Amino acid sequence: MATTLDAVPSSAAAYQVSTLPTQMLGHAVTMPDQVVMREKDFGVWREFTAAEVWDLVLDAAHGLLALGIEVGDRVSIQSENRPEWMILDFATIAVRGITVGFYPTNPTAEVEYLLTDCGSVVHLAEDQEQVDRVLGIDQAAISNVRKVLYCEPRGVRGYDDERLMGWDEFLAMGRDHRAAEAGAVEALMSEARWDDGMTLVYTSGTTGPPKGAMLTHRNVAYSMSLFRHPALRKGFMPSPEDEILCYLPLCHVAERIFSTFHVAEMGLTVNFAESIDTVQANLREVQPTLFFAVPRIWEKLHAGVMIKANDSSPFKKVWLGLGMRLAAVVGREKVANGGLHTIKSRILTAIGRPLVFRALLERIGLRRCIWAGTGAAPIAPEILEFFTGIGVPVYELYGMTENSAIATVNVPGRMKLGTVGEPFGGLELPDSHFRIDDETGEIQVKHPGVFAGYWNKPEQTVETLTEDGWLKTGDVGEWVDGTHVRIVDRIKHIIITSGGKNISPSEIENSLKTSPYVKEAMVIGDRRKFLTALVGIELDTVGDWALRQGIPYTTYRDLGEKPEVLELIQGVVNETNKKFASVETIKKFRMIPKELDHEDGELTATQKIKRNSMEDMFSELIEEMY
Repeated sequence: MATTLDAVPSSAAAYQVSTLPTQMLGHAVTMPDQVVMREKDFGVWREFTAAEVWDLVLDAAHGLLALGIEVGDRVSIQSENRPEWMILDFATIAVRGITVGFYPTNPTAEVEYLLTDCGSVVHLAEDQEQVDRVLGIDQAAISNVRKVLYCEPRGVRGYDDERLMGWDEFLAMGRDHRAAEAGAVEALMSEARWDDGMTLVYTSGTTGPPKGAMLTHRNVAYSMSLFRHPALRKGFMPSPEDEILCYLPLCHVAERIFSTFHVAEMGLTVNFAESIDTVQANLREVQPTLFFAVPRIWEKLHAGVMIKANDSSPFKKVWLGLGMRLAAVVGREKVANGGLHTIKSRILTAIGRPLVFRALLERIGLRRCIWAGTGAAPIAPEILEFFTGIGVPVYELYGMTENSAIATVNVPGRMKLGTVGEPFGGLELPDSHFRIDDETGEIQVKHPGVFAGYWNKPEQTVETLTEDGWLKTGDVGEWVDGTHVRIVDRIKHIIITSGGKNISPSEIENSLKTSPYVKEAMVIGDRRKFLTALVGIELDTVGDWALRQGIPYTTYRDLGEKPEVLELIQGVVNETNKKFASVETIKKFRMIPKELDHEDGELTATQKIKRNSMEDMFSELIEEMY
């Protein structure tokens, strides 16, 4: 690919505001041959250098100008993670537009709501499926959408709709505009202001329609300033030599930070996973040095190890069993020492690494990992202990879209299991504040990363912020040892039993999900005499267990209804009950008769259970237990 850096100032520092595009420009100028993106295409990893990426960003940015994009216009993207997603994101920001990410799984009704709510002018759809969702909406309802770009032409070429334009055609139009209006994009970049809106990140909508949280350049810059702070990294700083795997939806703030923001800030290499279903295979190929995963991914990786152990020969079972016991001891030792080695853990690691740890890490795909994080939802301490034991330094952190993911973080040497760390990692920052409300227990934060408000929803914005600018997170927290924070639950999820006892269902649910046999769990009991639960099985692990037991089955529902499986899950419930007080124990449970799905309305796009929907859908099962 021919690379040009025409009409470009010699340094990104020439711009008043350091935006993501100016940072990418800096990499293109200072390290043009550095590989910053990889995509697997027909079984082969295709590489993009910093100069090549910037060239594509300029083409796309000029393409947007050719389509009439103006300052503040919204450009929406519904696609799996791929280079086009990130390139269009940078291009939109470069021309002072606002990027809006949709989940690839958003059904047509949600796509209509989002397109209408954000007022998108240009929309990128990945393939025929995504295009069909847009074209299935009454054009009058989304008259704001002037162009629908698409990445994959298969099945779309024959469509007769003047709004459609292929990605290659879009870039070609951009190159023509670039030749005629050289320097137009750079001129807009130079006019960027810190308080310009950069992106809308829609909330998951567990209790109502999603809301678009507005993040500005200032919010993002502050967030990244903390992520690269030496005190949080403890001597480790991401560099162009580091690699990450991009697989969580890019419309989610967590993946945006760890992929888009990090490649812009650090110039490291982003490897795009083929799909969410190939994450484990892609992990083994890439062996990233940095890795962030939501608890569900860590649970799945852990379950994969358990399946492997169960399917092994008798000798390997003994071998793996010894390794797992060593990992447990090492994990407990390191956790007790703030995440750092003790003499005992070093000796046991020296034994365990050649015996089993190295092979496990290679199989999982984290052999080279030097920093890993987890967040977005609670995670069972047992899971973190296991990964810490085999040599993956996983640090739990806490944040949300509305505060640019900046609130608390565990750091090396100060990690406390069962907590989400310390406010700002224990840093004393004059412009950043954290508190837990004395009356409600709600976590509240105030710092330059707090969002600019909800798009077109001033009333909800006012409800979320105090008069003096503190963000009300909606999460209940408590101090641990006066330094670290433990998340109790969402305020709206707290169960109050008929006896007046306040109970956090998330703690119980997460304990259930430490079992490799449990995928979903929802505890019920608000205003009732006792707690019950709806439980969804992990099809792979339970199916594997059933086959080894000689138990035939046909469907997910059939498997979940087998008496032997019910007994298996009862054992999991019994073990969980041992960890809690009597009033917090599960008295009865019922199996969820299907795999939960976003499109069926049971899960949010981030795979969180929609409690109200679940209670409506499975009301008969719930009432059976009372």
